[in-house]
Amino acid sequence: MSVYLALEIFAILIPLIYSYDRKLQFYVKIKSVVLSLVVVGSFYILGDILFTKYGIWGFNPRYHSNIVLLKLPVEEWLFFIVIPYASLFLHDTLVYLFPKICLTNWQSKIVSLVLVVSLAIVVLMNTEKAYTAIYGSIAIFAIFLASLGSSHLLNRFYLTFMVILIPFFMVNSVLTGSFIPEEVVWYNNSENLGIRIFTVPVEDISYAFSLILFNLLLINKLEGLFAKRSIN
Repeated sequence: MSVYLALEIFAILIPLIYSYDRKLQFYVKIKSVVLSLVVVGSFYILGDILFTKYGIWGFNPRYHSNIVLLKLPVEEWLFFIVIPYASLFLHDTLVYLFPKICLTNWQSKIVSLVLVVSLAIVVLMNTEKAYTAIYGSIAIFAIFLASLGSSHLLNRFYLTFMVILIPFFMVNSVLTGSFIPEEVVWYNNSENLGIRIFTVPVEDISYAFSLILFNLLLINKLEGLFAKRSIN
């Protein structure tokens, strides 16, 4: 078994086991979750293919399987199912366990404003760096879309994401070379800020933020559509 696949199994094992917990009942929305993972994941996989093609990042064959499609190892395709699923499960679990802990509307708006302004400055100052500019802009777009809704999703997500970052860094630090001789995923530092948290490029935070947020937004939309159909 490859190191990359082992990490993915480690990341999703507990979320899968507890998805059918009677209290949490994450399985109730599994249809929406799966559809969202496929739709959102398709866009991120396309970006992954292009970034790999142009050498913005790549994969070390020492740590992944021999099954490669469009220059992406099969583990990378699974990444867009495993990591968002585990993150969505953790988000729902935290909301269930701590239903009263969330930002107020104005606090959420302040955080959104600070993030958008900060990301915009970073993007405008680094337009030549593909990873920084593209996924910084995508994170801004995700915040904008979430701010348009009336579900107050960001009020909770800004807090749950801080917790989600803990297992995210545990997995991603190994992928980027912590605790092993070489990286599973290497990055072209001329296309990012060159700032690392442990061994993880700081841009990975905005990447994960937008990936999970887009899934949450789409799941909420799908759940609403399915609820209307069941009533009709």
